[in-house]
Order: sequence, then C-alpha cells, then structure tokens
Amino acid sequence: MSTKIINVFGYVANDNQFIVKAQDFNIRINNNTANGNSETPNPLEYLLAGFAGSVNAIGQIVAKELGIELKSLQVEISGTLVDKNEKTKKGRAGFKSIEIVVKPSSDAPLALLKEWIDTVKERCPVRDTLLNATPVLLTLIKEYAPPESI
Repeated sequence: MSTKIINVFGYVANDNQFIVKAQDFNIRINNNTANGNSETPNPLEYLLAGFAGSVNAIGQIVAKELGIELKSLQVEISGTLVDKNEKTKKGRAGFKSIEIVVKPSSDAPLALLKEWIDTVKERCPVRDTLLNATPVLLTLIKEYAPPESI
C-alpha cells in the first residue's frame, strides 16, 4: 500500500471569503457554516460535494474493472447537522448523519450493481475517512511582529 500526501493552503481574502489553493485551483468558501443564500458553498457543502465526487470517481473506476457500462451516474448526499449553539460546550459539532443515494443508469444486472456499490463503499477514501477515527493534528502558530528598532 502506497501513501500520497495531499496539500492545500487557505487564507482569508479581502472580501472575507476563504480561498483554498489546491493544485492550480482557487476554491472560494463561504465563511458562514449555516445554510443560507450565498455566492459560494460553505465548508460543510464542500465536504458533501467532495464525498459525492469521491463516490463518482471510485464508481467510474470500479465500473470499468467490473465491465459495467455506466450510461450516467447520479449521487445525492444529504447531511443532518447537529444543532449546536455557540454557548454549548457538550457534544459534537458536526453531522449527525449523512445519507447517500447512488443512481447508476446501466443495463448491468442487479447482482453485479450490488457488487459494484459494495466495492465502491470499501474503496471510497472520503467514506473511509468519515467512518474511521483519523488522527487530526491541529497546530497553532502565532507569528509575532518583530519589535521595531530604536
């Protein structure tokens, strides 16, 4: 099993949008995590979008391996967010549940599609990350302005 490091870098832009640089792309993220009208998705919507993209990508790979012709593939993901106000210190602050509905358009028999989706579930890295305890190291670095010379 090989490993690969994926890096992104983010910063707050002048318009109070968070910009993430990933490869040669700039991804604009709304700072508001609550659902609402905005010009850009919020971080939780990006998480679900990434999950859907991962299911699609792995789904396409596995379909080729199994000889399944996918005419199209639709992935719908809904997340139920824990309602946690700022003053509450107990409990989780993330999704209580995530539901995924995968709709392949294919002439493949149901048994083969079942094998396909089971394989997709096992190989999807975003699903694996969300289901299993993944160590996360959060480091704070405070940069002090150098003292002015006298």
